[in-house]
Parts: sequence; structure tokens; C-alpha cells
Amino acid sequence: MSVAKRAHAYPQARPAAGDLVDVAVATAPAGIAVGAALELVRKRDARVVAAGERYALREDLVRAGLLGLADLRAADVARELPAVDARAGEVAVRRRLQAGAPLVVVRGRGAPVGAVAARSGGREPGASAAARVARCVPSETRALLESIGRLAGAQRARAFLVGGTVRDVWRETLIERRDLDIVVEGDGLALARQLARDLGGTVVEHARFLTATVEAPGAGRIDVATARSERYESRGALPRVLPATLDDDLMRRDFTINAMAIELQSGAFGLHDPLGGRMDLAARRLRVLHPLSYVEDPTRTFRAARYATRLGLTPDRAAVRAQALALRLVPYPALSGPRLVAEIERILAEADPVTVLVRLGRAGVFRLLDARYRFTGATRHRVEGLPAALAWARGIGAPAADLAALTLVGGQAGSVAAAALARLAFAGERHGHLVRALDEGPADLAALGAAAAPSERARRLRERVPAALGWLWLNGDGRTRAVLEWYAALAPRLVELSGDDVVDLGVPRGPAVARVLAELRDGRLDGRLTSRAMEVEHVRRWTENGG
Repeated sequence: MSVAKRAHAYPQARPAAGDLVDVAVATAPAGIAVGAALELVRKRDARVVAAGERYALREDLVRAGLLGLADLRAADVARELPAVDARAGEVAVRRRLQAGAPLVVVRGRGAPVGAVAARSGGREPGASAAARVARCVPSETRALLESIGRLAGAQRARAFLVGGTVRDVWRETLIERRDLDIVVEGDGLALARQLARDLGGTVVEHARFLTATVEAPGAGRIDVATARSERYESRGALPRVLPATLDDDLMRRDFTINAMAIELQSGAFGLHDPLGGRMDLAARRLRVLHPLSYVEDPTRTFRAARYATRLGLTPDRAAVRAQALALRLVPYPALSGPRLVAEIERILAEADPVTVLVRLGRAGVFRLLDARYRFTGATRHRVEGLPAALAWARGIGAPAADLAALTLVGGQAGSVAAAALARLAFAGERHGHLVRALDEGPADLAALGAAAAPSERARRLRERVPAALGWLWLNGDGRTRAVLEWYAALAPRLVELSGDDVVDLGVPRGPAVARVLAELRDGRLDGRLTSRAMEVEHVRRWTENGG
């Protein structure tokens, strides 16, 4: 009689780890490629292949194949899975699965004899988040969440609060008014439509992604999504989505701390945490969900730096390896420039953007802009000055992303800087202005520091876009900044005469009007013209002399 059978007949007899094995483990040479490893696990009907001291899961091998990485070493997509001796008790196995491991390797006589897999589907919520929700979430938001739960129940669906709000509630962070992310096991689009009707709001559907956005007075923005799985078919591209379970939906996310959900039907706000996010929060650990996370979506590297800085988290070894792998595989042609710019803008909105940008730079993440990119000490120095430059440049209407881009690519070789700006989707005239700001910046700084007439300085600065002026402020000394601040403070209209006025005084319509107005402006700046009467006299002399 097996131990498992005896345990059934005699409850005091508990199965050992070896009796719980339900997953086959294949062994392979350490240098086996992804494609060959995938063939092996299929042939052996295994879910995992031992690659040295780590283990490559079948699903990770499939991911790699879909991403065109069949020639990559299987060890590059392997994980450090928890392992126990075959004689260990069931409790030791369950404890490791509850910590978020997809499976536990069971070893006997130094070699794996199989593995025990985590069970997905039908998982009931664990710890209640009700007390935390009561303390951290405003009463009107709690009432809204409860109404969403009731609405889902009426539609025979299940609704869950997901995303950063769940993470912050579990951290006992006070939730101010913010957008809500809801996942629905069922028809999320139907729930969104009904919710919009109930709240007297509007709904915008994104059927391709099975998502919808509801906006209503007093409720803010509510993003509703059908629980879904994702399949990335090229590196850095947007995924293809399919309806799935809550567990599948949580598995597609970026980090374990963002892969928790709070159920809304019961009113008890039960926490679903199949991947161990709350344990990682307690340990201040940032953990990716699989080795190809950053390859599938390289923008997650930016998010990792934001979370690590804001929440005081440390990436675990698997996250560090996953990032290194992603950076080995640059470039990512499918990764759009607007997505990169959006991530930079989110960083600039952080309380400590400098630390985030320096963290990214030291890790080599800006190689996503161009493989030749190097984060130097001079770049770091400029990044440290960026917040002050942004504060000044905001007053003249400089886009924050443009000035941040100049800060990051300034000092790179000209071809690298131009390529990086193009990678950020700065195209056409905008791209030209930024490249010019980098190319002519040294000459501009020299000119502003020279004893030039105010009109000469103003003329030079008028040719630069606001982001370029911010770039000069960032790189200039006290004298340069004083000139820039003088220029920014100039009245929008220095000249009292208008274009019609100079025409009435005899200047022919056309380019001559602009030339005369420019002369008047220069005269005002240099102090040669100090009144309307002097402007009129200047125009009369101009006409008398034939221009």
C-alpha cells in the first residue's frame, strides 16, 4: 500500500513530497537551446527541464519560441525553483507553493524525481482585506466597489479590484481619489455598459483588448477589463488577448506586487494572491512573474525602477537576470516611441525622478533608445540638475519629455543622439529642433556669455524652441541663466506700434513690415527707442530713406 493510500485510510499518516509529485521533470545538457529543450519536454510529456542548477518551464520555452528565440540557451529562460527532498513533508511543499512558486522540485539522491505544481482555478480568496479597505479607501469609493460587486453578481459574473490600488491598500497607504482597475470573470464590456448607465456616465470600449473605460460624475475613471491572458508574438509589441480566468489575468502582469486582486461580490473584500505578492511586499522584494517578462515588454524595466525607488524595493536575482537578458536582445523594433515617452513622463511625475533615471542609466536600460548609448558621469550630473531645469522651463511652456530627452541623449555621439530622439518618435520639425539644440548648444552658451547687445542675445534665443532654452539653462552658468531669465521675463509685446500702424506710416505690406517691426524690437531691447514717438520717428526715417 502506498503512503498516499495509507494517508487516506489513516489520517495520522501524511504523504511525503515524493508522493505528491504530479509533474515530470526532464534533464538536459546545460547548454541545450530553447528549441531542443521544447522538443524534449514534449517528447517526455514533462512540464520542466533541468538546465544546470535552474529549471526551464515548458510555458517559458513556448514563450521564447513565439518570440523567435529558439536558438537561445534554455538556461537563459530558466528559473530558480524551490526544491525539497523526496522525504520532506507535505507542509514543506505547500508552504513554498503558497509563497508563489509555480511548482516545487522534488529531489531524490541528488537528482530531480519530479515536481509538484501549484493548483490554479477555483482558488478561494485568502486573507481578508476588509479592515485595510476600511482604513485606506474613502467611503464613497468603498460604496462604489460594493455596487460593482453587486452588479457583477446580477450578471452572473465575478468582479475584482486589481492593480496598484490593491498593492497600496495592502501596504496600508491612504488611497486618495484615484482611477480604479476592475477585472471581470465574465463579460467585462457588458458590465462596463451597465455601470455607465447606473452612474449616468459614459463608456468607451476597446473591444480588441476586451477593455472599457467608464467615466461618471463623482466616480472618476473606472477601467473595466474581461479577465484575459496575453500572447506576445514579437518582442516589445502589444499582445494578443484572449478571455481567461482571474489567475490567468494575474499571471500576465508585470510584478508579483501588482498581481493581487480583491473580490467585490461578498463585501468581505477577500484577497486573491496566488503569486505571493504580499510576501514580497513584506520582504521589500521586486519579483517578475517569468524570465521573459522584460523581453515581452521592455517598458517594464522603467516601471521596475519607479517601483523600486518609490516603494523601497530591491529586485531579486531573477528580476536582475530578466533585465540583463532583455538588454542583451536590443533593439526592439516593435516597441513604439510613444510608449517610451509615456514611461519617461511617468518617471518625471515621481517624487524622486533623479534616483529613478540614475538607476535606469546605471543598469544600461537607455540602450533601448540606441544600442550604442552610454550613461556617463556627465549624463548623471545633468540628470541631477534636471528637476530644477524642468521647474524653470515649465514657465516658458517647454514639454517635460522633450527636455528630459535632451538631458538623457546630450553628450552622446551625434548619430547616437539623433537615433535616440528618433526612437522616441520625435520626428519632423520637432526632431530637427532638438537635434539643433544639441548641435548648437555650445555656440549658444558662448554667445550668451559674451558681451553682446541685448538684441543679439534675444535674436539668438528666439530661434530656439522652449525645450532648447531649458537645455541651455541646465548647462549654463549663473550668467547664462540670468540672460535666459531676462529673456523669459520680456513682455510679449515690447513694440507699441502694430503692423497696421507701420503700414499707415508708409511701409508697404509684405516682408518689409516684419523687418521694420524687428528693427523696432531691437531698438527697444538695446535702449535706443524708449517711446511710441521714437518708434514713429524711426519708421518715418525708414520710409524716407527707401528702407
